[in-house]
Amino acid sequence: MKRAHILYVEDDETLSMLTQEHLEQQGYLVTHVGNGRSALDAVQDKSFDLYILDVMLPEVDGFDLATSIRKKDVDTPILFLSAKSMKEDRIHGLKIGADDYITKPYSMEELLLKIDVFLRRSKVRQHTVAEIIRIGELEFEYQNLILHQGPEEITLTQREADLLMYLWKNRNQVLRRSDILEALWGEDDYFLGRSLDVFISRLRKYCKFDQRLKIENIHGVGFKLKCPE
Repeated sequence: MKRAHILYVEDDETLSMLTQEHLEQQGYLVTHVGNGRSALDAVQDKSFDLYILDVMLPEVDGFDLATSIRKKDVDTPILFLSAKSMKEDRIHGLKIGADDYITKPYSMEELLLKIDVFLRRSKVRQHTVAEIIRIGELEFEYQNLILHQGPEEITLTQREADLLMYLWKNRNQVLRRSDILEALWGEDDYFLGRSLDVFISRLRKYCKFDQRLKIENIHGVGFKLKCPE
């Protein structure tokens, strides 16, 4: 069986050595580099199944690195590991295309769980014939992370696609924030709630193509996707 290949970018030698060792013990193939410039070179030369990026990197920081990666590769999950715990940093990371953001210090169990979830989702997408879901005037290919606005095609992040699918499956129903967070992130947390707001904002922009589609904010409760049947 082909081993999943992870690009791991971290300049802390001790942390990177320990993390790489744990990942390899789990059977992953890990390419580790210590700066953003080397990471850009690696992305040009090889394909990866997952990117794990520190934010505070020499030469090219993690945010700029993720932006460059997304110009070349819109599908592969990006996971930030960072000591920068400000909510603004986390939200910025998600806005530029990351799928998740874990603050340091992190537990190895949490990291391995996140990696497993993202890789399993990617594997399902690769081996599933794309089903086209009609959401109003939009056409949604969940497996391929594609949203069609008429002739225009938008490539979604995995998290955007997961959230849109969850809203669509529960369309015209009030959804509690805590239920959404538990279903998609696995826990209800303040910072994850802020992340959810970022993704809701993105989906609202995509839904403007059909004026009948609305993601309503139910004050003090959560959200509701109003969708014509």
